[in-house]
Amino acid sequence: MKHIYSIYKKIFVVILNLVLANVVLGQSVYQPYSYDFYQKLNNDLYSTSTREHTALKPLIIDSVLRFHYDSIMNYGADGKQHSLLYRKLFNEHLIDYKGSNSTFYTDLLPDFGIGRDFSGKLTTSTTSMGLQLGGTVSNKLYYNVTGYLSSAVVPDYLATYINQVGIVPGQAYAKIYRENGYDWSYITATVSYTPFKYLNISAGRDKTFIGDGYRSMLLSDFASPYPFFKLTGTLGNVTYMVMWTYMNDPAFTSQYGADRKKFGVFHYLDWNVNNRLSFGFFENIMGFFTDDNGIKRPFDVNYINPIIFLKPVNNASDDPDKSLLGFTGKYKITNGITVYGQFALNEFVSKDFFSSDGASVNKYGWQLGIRGANLFGVKNLNYLLESNNAKPYTYSARSSIENYSSNSEPLAHPWGANFRELVGLLNYSYKRFDFTGEADYGHYGLDVDGLNYGKDIFQLYTSPARPYGNYIGQGLTTNMYFLQGKVAYMLNPKYNLRIELGGIYRQEQNSEFKDRTSMLTIGLRSSFRQIYNDLASYKTH
Repeated sequence: MKHIYSIYKKIFVVILNLVLANVVLGQSVYQPYSYDFYQKLNNDLYSTSTREHTALKPLIIDSVLRFHYDSIMNYGADGKQHSLLYRKLFNEHLIDYKGSNSTFYTDLLPDFGIGRDFSGKLTTSTTSMGLQLGGTVSNKLYYNVTGYLSSAVVPDYLATYINQVGIVPGQAYAKIYRENGYDWSYITATVSYTPFKYLNISAGRDKTFIGDGYRSMLLSDFASPYPFFKLTGTLGNVTYMVMWTYMNDPAFTSQYGADRKKFGVFHYLDWNVNNRLSFGFFENIMGFFTDDNGIKRPFDVNYINPIIFLKPVNNASDDPDKSLLGFTGKYKITNGITVYGQFALNEFVSKDFFSSDGASVNKYGWQLGIRGANLFGVKNLNYLLESNNAKPYTYSARSSIENYSSNSEPLAHPWGANFRELVGLLNYSYKRFDFTGEADYGHYGLDVDGLNYGKDIFQLYTSPARPYGNYIGQGLTTNMYFLQGKVAYMLNPKYNLRIELGGIYRQEQNSEFKDRTSMLTIGLRSSFRQIYNDLASYKTH
C-alpha cells in the first residue's frame, strides 16, 4: 500500500510541474457562487469560441469573463462627477480603497422584507442585517468575510421544514422565537490564493457547486456553509480540484440523537475535449471521527491522497466510509445553447443493476438539461430547462453519519432521493431591472406507516420497505407544483443591493395532506447567496 501511495505521490508532483510549465490564468478574482448571478455570464461561459471550465464553482474570474463581469459590477458608473451619497448608494462600496498593490472594501448588507401568505393568512417578514469585508493583495490573493444576523416569520411549508430539520434551509441552526418565527446567524469566509498561474489554493467556510445546471446531483450549494480546504490546478484543457471538508451530523437527524462531526473528501476532474464538448469525473468519500459506539477512529493518512478514484465504490468492503462516484458532461450545440447532464452512482450490484427488478441496493441519480442565452434573439434573455431524478435510497448509508449530507441537509439535490423533478427558469435583464421566473414540478414518495421508502436520506438503506420492486414515487406518492416570479431594481451591483418584488405559488398534495401557499413579498435585499424556496417536504406532517 505504501509503495502504491508513493507512486501516486510522484505522479501528482509530475502533473503539478507540467501545469506550472503550461498553464496561464488571469488575475485572481474570486466570485461567490449563486445561480441567479452566474447565469448572467451565460453568453461568455457557454460560447463556442471559448473553453471555459464551467462545471466547478465558484469561479475565478479570468480574462475571458472579465470584460462582461466588470460591465455587470460597474453598471451605472458613467464617469461623471456625482455626490458622495450618490456614489455610495449606486456605484461604490461603503468603504472602497484602491491602492497600488491592494484593495479593500466593506459594506453593510440590509435584507429586509415583508409579505403576505394569503393561503395561510399569515404576514411574513425578514429582518436581517449583514456586513461584508474583503479585498485583494496584488493579483494573487483575494479574501472575503460575510455575516448576517437574521430573524424571520416564514410560510407554513418552510416552518414545517425547519421544525423537522432544525435548520433554516441552506443557512444555519434555527432558534424558535414565535410560531413560524426563527432567529439565526449566517457566516461565510474565503481566502483564495494563486501563488502560481497554474494553481489556486482556497480555504474558509463556504459552499462549492459542481455542474452546469440549476441543481446538482453531485455537490450543490444548498446545505449550510462548511469549513473547507481546496486545491484547484489547471493543465491546458483539464482542471482538477481536491477538497477536504469538516461537517456536522446534528442530533436533529442523527439516528442516535447525538451531535457528531464528519468529514468529506472531494475530487473532481473537468476535461474540455474541445470548444464544444466537456466531460467531468467526480468522487466523494464521507467519513466520521467517532463511530456509533462512541469509539474514536484513528486518522487515516490515505484521505490526504489527492488522486481521484483511489477508493472506488465497493459495497462489499468492510471500510465503513461511504463513496459516491459521478460523471458530468456538456455539449455546446450552438453559440449559447448547451445541453448538459450528470450521473451519480452511490452503490450498485451488477446482477440487479442491469435488470428491472427495482433492487434497493441500486442507488443512483441523473440529470439532463438545456440552457442558453439570448432566447429568440433577445439580448440578456437567459433560460434553463432541466430534469433531475434520484432512485429510492440514493445518498443514504448504513449509519446516518455516513450519508451524503451536512448539518442535517443533503449535499446534492435538496429533495434527498426517491424523486423526479422538471424545472424551468427564465431571466431577463434590462438596464437596472431584473426579471426572473421559475416553474417546478416534483413527483416523489414520502415515508409512511413507519416504513422507509427511500426519500429521507437520513434513514438507513439497510432497512428498506422492500428489497425489490422499488420505483420513484413509492410510499406516500406526492406531487408538487411551484411557481415563482421576481422583479428587482438594482441599486448597487457591487453588493447586489436591490428592491425586489416577488410572488410564490406552491401546492403539494397526496392522499394524506394538501398544502397550498400563495404569497407576495417586497423587500430591500443585498446578497450574492442563493436562497432556495422551491423545497419538497422532508417527511409527512
